[in-house]
Amino acid sequence: MSALRMAFNELRRITSGKLPKLAVLALALVPLLYASLYLYANKDPYANLNNVPAALVVKDKGAQDLNAGKDVADELLNGRKFNWKVVDDADEGVRKGEFIFALTLPEDFSEALTSAEQNRPRQGVLTLTTNDANNYLGSTIANQVVNEVRRAVTAKVSTEAADKLLLGFSTIRQETTKAADGAKKLADGNATLRDKITELDTGVQKLAPGATQLSNGLHELRTQTGQLPDATKKLADGARQVATGNETAATEAETYAKKAQELVGGLDKFNGDLATRLRALGFTEEQVQNVLTTLGQVRKPVDDANTKVQGAAGDLRKLANGADQVADGAEQLSAKMPALAAGVAKLDDGATTLNTGLQQVATATPQLKDGATQLATGAADLSTGLSGGIDKIPNQDDPTRAAIAQAIGDPVAVRGLSQTKAATYGAGLAPFFLGLATWIGAFVLFLLLRPLSRRALAAGQSALRVALGGWLPGALLGIVQVLVMFTVVRFVVDIEPSNPLGTFGFLALMSLTFVAILHALNAAFGAVGKFLGLILLILQLVSAGGTFPWQTIPVPLYPLHYGLPMGYAVDGLRHLMYGGDLGSVGKDALILLAWLVGALALTSVAAYKQRVWTASKLKPELVL
Repeated sequence: MSALRMAFNELRRITSGKLPKLAVLALALVPLLYASLYLYANKDPYANLNNVPAALVVKDKGAQDLNAGKDVADELLNGRKFNWKVVDDADEGVRKGEFIFALTLPEDFSEALTSAEQNRPRQGVLTLTTNDANNYLGSTIANQVVNEVRRAVTAKVSTEAADKLLLGFSTIRQETTKAADGAKKLADGNATLRDKITELDTGVQKLAPGATQLSNGLHELRTQTGQLPDATKKLADGARQVATGNETAATEAETYAKKAQELVGGLDKFNGDLATRLRALGFTEEQVQNVLTTLGQVRKPVDDANTKVQGAAGDLRKLANGADQVADGAEQLSAKMPALAAGVAKLDDGATTLNTGLQQVATATPQLKDGATQLATGAADLSTGLSGGIDKIPNQDDPTRAAIAQAIGDPVAVRGLSQTKAATYGAGLAPFFLGLATWIGAFVLFLLLRPLSRRALAAGQSALRVALGGWLPGALLGIVQVLVMFTVVRFVVDIEPSNPLGTFGFLALMSLTFVAILHALNAAFGAVGKFLGLILLILQLVSAGGTFPWQTIPVPLYPLHYGLPMGYAVDGLRHLMYGGDLGSVGKDALILLAWLVGALALTSVAAYKQRVWTASKLKPELVL
């Protein structure tokens, strides 16, 4: 009896009758129920998040130029990613399950976001209220939403802060330009000051010796003029005495001059009277003139003496007047001399101070000159530095500043570059669920199929032929399961593989392999084999990496991932469904073929052993 004959007989056995045919149909639909319904339910849950009830509590009072609470609320409500309800208090609603989560914007939210401008920086706090009793993944999604809100708010606030910062840089540039101009003027002024101080130093060095001489001369003058007040007082007293004596002499001389003049006047009158009398006596005019001439000669000494007396009296008057003026001048000089002496003393003191100051200046001006030189150099360096630094201070126009502020506030943008991509969440889970459904489909087949033909075993058929005869009915039904499952998933659930033919072929290989494995377990271990099939399924579920990357499983489970076939089945389906590298698909297919061959070999060994009938075989302890 050939293997195909044995397979045909087994299929005829399980389809003989109406109820067996319905059972076979049910077996063919088992993977469909697992794959299509589960994928349909999880096809795109994110598209229905707008049905998830969420509470939004807005307590923010706003700040001077910002109302972040209102902005965030408007963005969330307009986004319609959740079924947001604006409420005053959401704690009780989350506790009772009316809301999956609640987001609260506190009263000082905007104030906190602008606190850095008042030099009192603090963070704005978003309060997320969750309750895992409502839904664990709901809390996870809520955390992602809040993180996105936080990122958006942070980017906005950072962008505005960066814009103000850049605007401040523009102001700083303008002021620095003014400062550079001022520094240039300062440098020029300091250079002029340096030159003037150099001239001052030269002049002071020349002036200092003269100041010393002046101080010494004034000191000597002070010494000499110290006795002048007393001397001039004595001089004034003496001059007054002389003036008084001269006045007396002048007065006496004037008295004598008056008497001399009276005498001369009497002589003139005597001459007139004499001439008159002589003429009366008969003297001739000639005789009269001779007498007068003789008298004139006689009185000449008297006239000369009178003239001298009058001249002496005039001179004495002049002398007396001059002596009086001298006395007045001497008295004035005497009166002024103490002030002069005091002035000379002050002048001496000032000259001494001037000399001392000039000596100090003469000593200090070299240092002042050095300082002025350093100041001029420093001012020039300052001017050069400010002028050179102006170009390093940002001074962008408004569009450029806005772009830079955006880049600073939100410096990292994600550009999605997907080499392969699942269209939906359900498509992302499809390789895992299809693998699981294929295994379950293979498992339930042997609830109806017999692993090995007892007739063939009794007839002594070859072990390989018996193994193939037991495997082929399950393989054929497995292909039917895959065909129905793939058709519904593709055209009803609308999950479209990148490589449809390759995906179907790989699913067929998976089914053949899984049927062979479970066939081998049932053939080798009987009822225990079914239990081992469930255990093997559990081990593959936790190690295949169907949801999270398999590298996230605990390290002790790594051998299960590398050794069991489900991980390779999921990997191969992913590459075929998403359009990945087909090179790894060949590796996955070879490993599945190896499991297929190994399972058939194990089944052949079991068939060989079961040709010998034992008491446990005739009456097994457990029948499923």
